[in-house]
Amino acid sequence: MTGADPKRPMFYGRRKGKPIRPGKQAAYDLLISEVGIPLPEGDGPIDPHAFFDGKYQQLWLEIGFGDGEQITYQAENNPGIGMIGCEPFLNGVSALCRNIQDKNLQNVRIFQNDARLLLPRLLPHSLDRCCLLNSDPWPKTRHHKRRFVQEETLDMLHRLLKPGAEFRMSTDHASLAVWELEKAYFHKGFRWNAHSATDWRTRPADMPITRYQKKGAGQGRDTVFLSFTTI
Repeated sequence: MTGADPKRPMFYGRRKGKPIRPGKQAAYDLLISEVGIPLPEGDGPIDPHAFFDGKYQQLWLEIGFGDGEQITYQAENNPGIGMIGCEPFLNGVSALCRNIQDKNLQNVRIFQNDARLLLPRLLPHSLDRCCLLNSDPWPKTRHHKRRFVQEETLDMLHRLLKPGAEFRMSTDHASLAVWELEKAYFHKGFRWNAHSATDWRTRPADMPITRYQKKGAGQGRDTVFLSFTTI
């Protein structure tokens, strides 16, 4: 496209789906100016602690939070940790805004765009955990380059995560599970935490089962859980 920025990542997903219910739309309209993360002009570094009004010793990032079930659970159960969610899909953002309103969550901030626009701007070693849960598998071979986990994105995450921080992934798509495992396993900045098959077959104790995961299980697709530590 004429005038497009060649350095800007290409976004292939949907921005909006079914009509948004009035309650979610109202919550979005009310809260997005407060919880939304604006991206300042230029390429200067950003301290993610500045996104929050309060002081948080830890910051967790979720990339592609869907309807916000996971980030809502974590925010509610970890009020002393700042949660940053990246999601370009308006329906998901409005659902999370409704959860923030209903549960009066003070520790959630939303970047309503492609995470690859935000990550390069954040200060090094500013995050304590990153979650990438049930991301789009882009199953066709010619679309594998659209998958989020690539060498370049792993480089960015390794720069942002503190040493010893967790990078957690999950998927019920077999091909994507192999892809994510191989990419992260052979990256020199991450160590796989699994010691046996039970570790990647068992949902982490602090992770809720989502409606998406239940749906996959009902259709015979078990979720694979991958946990890595930055080194």
